[in-house]
Amino acid sequence: SFYSGSKKIFAPSANHEEETRTLWERIRLVLEELGPTFTKFGQIMANRPDLVSPDLVLELEKLQDSVKPFSKEEARISIETQLGARVEDLFLEFNPTPIAAASIAQIHKATLKDGREVAVKVQRPNIKRVIDVDLEIMLHLASLIQKFATELSVLDLTGIVKEFKRAIIKEVDFENEAMNMVRFAEMFHDEPAIRIPKHYKELSTATIITMEFIHGIKISNIKEIEDSGLCPITIASRGADLALQQIFDFGFFHADPHPGNLLILPDNVICYLDYGMVGTLTATTKEHLILVTVGIVSRDPKKIVRDLMRLAQNKYSVNVTELEERVGDLLHKHAYKSLEHLNMVAILNDLVSLFIDYDLKMPSDFYLLLRALLISQATGMKLDPDFDMVSHLEPYAHKIVKERMNPFKLAKELGLSMVELGHLLRDLPGETRDIIEQIKRGKIKVDIEHKGLEPALRTHEQISNRIAFAIVLASMIIGSSLIVLSKIPPLWQGVPIIGIVGFLGAGMLGFWLLISILHHGKM
Repeated sequence: SFYSGSKKIFAPSANHEEETRTLWERIRLVLEELGPTFTKFGQIMANRPDLVSPDLVLELEKLQDSVKPFSKEEARISIETQLGARVEDLFLEFNPTPIAAASIAQIHKATLKDGREVAVKVQRPNIKRVIDVDLEIMLHLASLIQKFATELSVLDLTGIVKEFKRAIIKEVDFENEAMNMVRFAEMFHDEPAIRIPKHYKELSTATIITMEFIHGIKISNIKEIEDSGLCPITIASRGADLALQQIFDFGFFHADPHPGNLLILPDNVICYLDYGMVGTLTATTKEHLILVTVGIVSRDPKKIVRDLMRLAQNKYSVNVTELEERVGDLLHKHAYKSLEHLNMVAILNDLVSLFIDYDLKMPSDFYLLLRALLISQATGMKLDPDFDMVSHLEPYAHKIVKERMNPFKLAKELGLSMVELGHLLRDLPGETRDIIEQIKRGKIKVDIEHKGLEPALRTHEQISNRIAFAIVLASMIIGSSLIVLSKIPPLWQGVPIIGIVGFLGAGMLGFWLLISILHHGKM
């Protein structure tokens, strides 16, 4: 695993204060010191409990975006260059001191000419160039680690970095974040329980976002919520319903709903902030996910495993019977709890452990979804100690089962299957004839992939290198001996100097080869 191999990569510091820190703390501090790209990488890896240790996840979650802001002059230059006008001409008032600073951008409060308050999100200067350089370094490090750290070979580290590259490129494209905000506004345009900040397109670019400034109470400030006459229990229920609606109705959800991104407005209205990180689920993924939920609620291991395998990207190398037994044990662990107190997030965490044990590769957005559910559950529990996520999930489970049993839908699916079968039967003779022709012409090629041969190949390469080294060493000794016997000048006390140098060189190289063999413990 990542965390078992990382102990060899991050060696303890000689400094006493550093030695008192845990391994995971030192990894977090290294990422912070390496800059914004590595910090953001740590934040995203905190969403992948299938890849990193739970202890490291807790530490990476401490990677905050609160960093030193860039200068007022740089912010002004960026705004004026991007928007093509002086700050004084764009805004009635503009606060040059940012109200928040993150690794990618910082936010300034301003007032439009008509008196409306706005938040102006300004990207850090040259951040894209910094990210490009850092990504190249990451890819190089990932390839080196994957090649030489055998304990990490089970992880597709280069694939992880490439996935991160796609995510961070989206995040630094503020036009993409603006589109996410607009999409959320369209999704919930007639929903009074949620508020989406208005986006000012004319004052936004790929590196600047201007949005409505929202005054509200942080969802974590429960005392202030209660003092304002608002109801934490209602807020917890609404928050769960909104999160599940995003997931199962729209397949497009806010993937970072931590307390800092949620404000509470009058009438218990919830406002989401920061739309840089979102998750997307296909219709098929949504269906299988809710069916997994149905299997959990009905305590049916076979159903859970069947739909998990449909979600997995490497479903053919798993012992299904053994996996069903493990899922059955997992359900038994929670079986004595009443349905109202069944902790869905705890079960999902146990499922992630199964993914790790069986090396099941799930879509990356699945883990964003898991994180969103975890945060929603934690926030709901803080607002309402009796909060129950399962009661909010049940209507979606009943709905999907009812839709699946709808005669019109079944007839439609049957019709589509018959059409596909007709196409297959029509094309099969021709396709079969083409395959036979290619076999006759010798054009059919079979690619065979050998797995597990890398250690043997590395050993073979080491043996070849040592043999070549020994041959060169023997040649030096024989050549030096011939030079000494032939008395080729210049001489030192009757012995050729070239021969002496050759013997010394051969002796040093032979001694170095012997140490190398002993160091690897193989004679």
